[in-house]
Amino acid sequence: MTDFARARQNMVDGQIRPASVTDWRIIDAMRVLPREQFLPEARRELAYLDIDIDVDPKGAGRHFLLSPIGTARMLQSAEVGERDHALVVGCATGYFAALTAKLADRVTATIDDEALAQAARANLARLGIDNVTFLVTELGEGAPATAPYDVILLNGATEREPTKLYDQLKMGGRLVGVFAEGKPQRATIVTRSPHDFGARVLFDASVPVLPGLQREPEFVF
Repeated sequence: MTDFARARQNMVDGQIRPASVTDWRIIDAMRVLPREQFLPEARRELAYLDIDIDVDPKGAGRHFLLSPIGTARMLQSAEVGERDHALVVGCATGYFAALTAKLADRVTATIDDEALAQAARANLARLGIDNVTFLVTELGEGAPATAPYDVILLNGATEREPTKLYDQLKMGGRLVGVFAEGKPQRATIVTRSPHDFGARVLFDASVPVLPGLQREPEFVF
């Protein structure tokens, strides 16, 4: 039987800290949160491997827990503040939202599947995390009713420029996600200024594309 507490500590010591993750709030959150509880029973043995894990209840391969290293590096790059309102796009079973909730004042998390939303709510309730609101919606739309956001985090890749999400950032707000418009895919931070949006590449990454943020189909004659 897997000793998940030991596996979690090994993940932090062997994966997260060597990946130049130095924000102790993120390290402590990943040491405490039981990642295995966000996975189906049959996949819990995979919880602390550095891989993206499919959690789609329909077996469609659309929703994932991203790898621990990728998750930690994106969170660190976003510089989530304790007074921030964050939006997590494509929250799957709630792990990314739970980590963000340990850093931010409040979190809005979106998913396009009611069964996953119910699982995410139950997972966070079981852990006593009460500063996250889950919405079932098309992921490319964001959550404009509770915008603007200090931080927007994509729990997956986008194949197109997510302009509707950009519009939901506060001035000075940051969006962090993996952009897959070309190759290689790159984790990128986009910051809103009074006159423009500035983008900066963070690191190369390869993660599944979020439903609703796929490349627009090309018209063929």
